[in-house]
Amino acid sequence: MTSTAAPPAANLIESVQPQAETNEHDTLKYHLLGPSLTKAGQDSVSGVIYNASKGSKFFNNEEIKDKNLTQKIERILTRKRHLERIDLTSDLRRADEYIAELELSRDLTQTVVHIDCDAFYAAVEELDRPELKHVPMAVGKGVLTTCNYHARKFGCRSGMAGFVAMKLCPNLVCLPLNFEKYTAKAQEVREILADYDPRFESASIDEAYLNITQYCEEKQMDPDDVVTQLRNEVSEKTKITISAGIAANAKIAKIASNRNKPNGQFRVANDRTTILAFMRDLPTRKVNGVGRVFERELDAIGVKTCGDIYSHRAYLSKLFGEKAFRFLMQCYLGLGRTSIQPAEEYERKSVGTESTFRDMSSKTELRAKLRWIAEELEKDLERTHNKGRTLVLKVKLHTYEVLTRQAVLPKAVRAADDLYTYALPMMTKLEREIPGMKLRLMGLRCTHLVSTIQKGGDIDFFGMRRRTSSTDGVTCATKRKATTLETDTGEWEVWPEEEFEQAARRELQDDMIELERLSQEDAHNYHHGHQHQDIDESNRRRKHGREILPNPTRKTDNTPHDAEDGEGLEDEQEEQHWSCPICARPQAANDRAFNDHIDFCLSRQTIKDAVRDTSPTPGRPPDGKKRRFFFG
Repeated sequence: MTSTAAPPAANLIESVQPQAETNEHDTLKYHLLGPSLTKAGQDSVSGVIYNASKGSKFFNNEEIKDKNLTQKIERILTRKRHLERIDLTSDLRRADEYIAELELSRDLTQTVVHIDCDAFYAAVEELDRPELKHVPMAVGKGVLTTCNYHARKFGCRSGMAGFVAMKLCPNLVCLPLNFEKYTAKAQEVREILADYDPRFESASIDEAYLNITQYCEEKQMDPDDVVTQLRNEVSEKTKITISAGIAANAKIAKIASNRNKPNGQFRVANDRTTILAFMRDLPTRKVNGVGRVFERELDAIGVKTCGDIYSHRAYLSKLFGEKAFRFLMQCYLGLGRTSIQPAEEYERKSVGTESTFRDMSSKTELRAKLRWIAEELEKDLERTHNKGRTLVLKVKLHTYEVLTRQAVLPKAVRAADDLYTYALPMMTKLEREIPGMKLRLMGLRCTHLVSTIQKGGDIDFFGMRRRTSSTDGVTCATKRKATTLETDTGEWEVWPEEEFEQAARRELQDDMIELERLSQEDAHNYHHGHQHQDIDESNRRRKHGREILPNPTRKTDNTPHDAEDGEGLEDEQEEQHWSCPICARPQAANDRAFNDHIDFCLSRQTIKDAVRDTSPTPGRPPDGKKRRFFFG
């Protein structure tokens, strides 16, 4: 038998020519669009932004970032040309095997809905001021958070610098943000959603995912009819409209919800052929998780639509990494998660806060700002019931360069005093490295979180945390100072879909922050007092919508009747807890058990003996046979 060498994989893969290089000014104009680049009709807007920002610090920084990205893309293309000359048969086979594996996981039994409130902030403001329905109007000063559909006819979009919007539409009415008002209206919508899926998932203040599979089965209704009913109910009760996407998974449902905006719905049938056809011509930027940087990288190698991913499947892992390869193959196949659950049930990976301010260089002012941020972070950690074992300091220089420093702490912390104590050395080191350091943003974030909520498995018989050989992941016998790191060493197991969506959200947030600063630098539209207002608005916007609120209780037809008959009250009582006035630990809401616990707490010596006896003795394993307690 004569063996022959396998032909290069390039011959096995459909030939796709990469996009010709574009003029650097065109790529910069595209880069300057920021959060608006996914909106239609942005060609003329890009020119306005380009001319309005040219010469500013923002423009110079974006120009540098655009050049860096262009250089990165050139390296990617060089790498791709090299790969085209070698045998990638094994990579092609591995990609096909992964596709087959993914196909086996395809679930077409669920019906997932993504709902998105139409121009939410603007719609809420129009309820109080109906006259604004007939004129171009936007919410947000430094950057437009939302604008109505009259304003969109002029090219105005959310995520656009305020002064650019005013040049596009001189008669634009811009209102300040009113977060309390939006939160109240969002809660009205959430209460309706709970009737269709009690375990719906809030994605933000104005969007959510629902799994209506069970509702459709119980009501014997078609998904289209259920969503139409839901949308009508929201419109009737809240006086705002929502758009919806219906599909077999969350990824496609989110894309579909943007198809028939405003006040519409679009369904992608739970059929493999339909799903593949839907994804084939879909631009990659339409997929949640593909940011503008990743979009340009994909576009450069010839991947403009999700259908293009297949012909490049042998190259993807070598050009962008294994996680990107998996994520992109899921996009090509139209696969996504079907599990929908309340936001509060997701494991939080980090808790952080940051603040934008006028250029600041005084060491006294910087330390005061650091202290204030530490106090704000303490509040967030308290609210989320967490402590952190790694502390991250983030700063943005007046040149827009972003720097981060991290420290692994000797213990999990939450108190502002501790946060400030461990953050200050990182700040001091930066000041030494950058003489005359001038900042315009500062933030702190805790990762490697430790929950402070006492769970049953962590509590011993006496209501006290079980002792282990380590405390908060740090060996008790080891006393050490915080270790400063340049990069995060945390290892988190994250599904590719989730990781890319998080990266896209971070990119969007950074875009919003920089656009806010751009609007503040426009001397023709803002004076010193307006800068203070915009900075304050920016900081409040960054905090708003990040709070995780429990889902409202589902309203059922049987609830009033059950309550009158006294049924169901026992289960409700079992979920209640009373705090012990002695030890402050939660106890079951049962009179007899609660009184017994208080009696026990009052016996100080018994507690001391119990703690001593349940504590492991160094060098000697505990002997359970000699430690028995009897209570009569």
